[in-house]
Amino acid sequence: MVQPASDSMSHLGQYSRCGRLKSTACRWQLNCFLLSVQHRSLVSILLATSAWAQSSPLTLARALELAQTNNPQLAVASAIGDGARAAITTAKARPNPELNYLAGRQSITQNSAIPGALQHWGVSQLLELPAVRQSRLAVAEAGRQSTDFLLSETRLALRGAVKQAFYQALRRRQEITLAEDNRRIVDDFERRIRIQVEVGEAARLELIRAETEVNTASAQLRSAQLRYTTAIAQLRALLGVRADEDLNLQGALDPALDLPPFAELRVAAISSHPSLGRLRAEVLRARAALRNEETLRKPQPTLLAEYERQPDINYFRLGISIPIPLLNKRQGPIAEAAAGIAQATASTSSLELQLASQLERAYGEYQVAGQQVHAYEDGSLKEAEAALSAAQTAYRLGERGILEVLDAQRVLRSVRYDYLNAQFDRQSARVELEQLRGSDF
Repeated sequence: MVQPASDSMSHLGQYSRCGRLKSTACRWQLNCFLLSVQHRSLVSILLATSAWAQSSPLTLARALELAQTNNPQLAVASAIGDGARAAITTAKARPNPELNYLAGRQSITQNSAIPGALQHWGVSQLLELPAVRQSRLAVAEAGRQSTDFLLSETRLALRGAVKQAFYQALRRRQEITLAEDNRRIVDDFERRIRIQVEVGEAARLELIRAETEVNTASAQLRSAQLRYTTAIAQLRALLGVRADEDLNLQGALDPALDLPPFAELRVAAISSHPSLGRLRAEVLRARAALRNEETLRKPQPTLLAEYERQPDINYFRLGISIPIPLLNKRQGPIAEAAAGIAQATASTSSLELQLASQLERAYGEYQVAGQQVHAYEDGSLKEAEAALSAAQTAYRLGERGILEVLDAQRVLRSVRYDYLNAQFDRQSARVELEQLRGSDF
């Protein structure tokens, strides 16, 4: 039966209104869904950003910046430098005049005397000799130069300590990686032997040996983790960061370096090392102190002016006071200053010899460590890996026993550790060479 047109139009209107209502509801649900997705995305982005900020990679350059900012040793050296600069201001100061005042009363002891109040004013001014002032300024200026070198020396020592600690932490982290690889290999080998024992293809003794090797690998991994924790704690102390702050190290041991000739390094160390610069400044300071003590032997006059008021008369007097160096000619201070020159000169010569000796030792250590690294890279490491692979294949074929496989595994582990130690020794020798040279390569 065909419906009337009016009914059809009413039904269509109802369907249209229902469709619009459903469409509005769908759009509302869609908007809510999009808002929730955007909210979750924003939260995830914030969490990811926070996690990245907390575990942002710590490069060597960033570690050096943190140490320069936070380490208290630099603050101590900087405060010493501020004190030395203040000593120059002290040396420039001139002696203050002295003012004195006396008051009393005059009594009659003779008929001709007049009783009354007495008043006396006096002023004195030390006339400092120009030579004394110049020598005192020279002592203060040499002290400032010494503290400047002390600050550079502290920066250099801190820089070397941070580098050593940073590379030590990288080394310990690599040891953890090696220990984990070793345990993974041993675990896989132990699982295979366990299956063979269960199916009767291997003896129970072989499984015991494999389990012992797994326990040993686990103990080595725990030791490596403990050493890494210690290295991170030392690095954190040098950087001055919080104990709860995670240090995500990013870096690697440096490759081989073409060292300049030893004679060139020695000349650079002797000429530019801040420790030698500080001792040479101390020599200049001691010589200035000797000149200062010698100039202090010369009498420094004091200008006097007095005014006195008595009941019957007033008078004004000018005068000068000059000490006479008869009993004290400053022999002791002069001898002490001369001994200071000898001590500073001897310390400088001794440090030059020590730097040359340490430089020669570090130069040789770097070359030997480099040769060891090349030896491991060219032969020993590859041979140990090939030996382990061959031993495992022979064991699976029944041609070798478990002891040969375990021995090959121990040899590979030892070679890998020795290779890592040789890399670190080369890096450590490089850092020491930079310390002795007084600058980075």
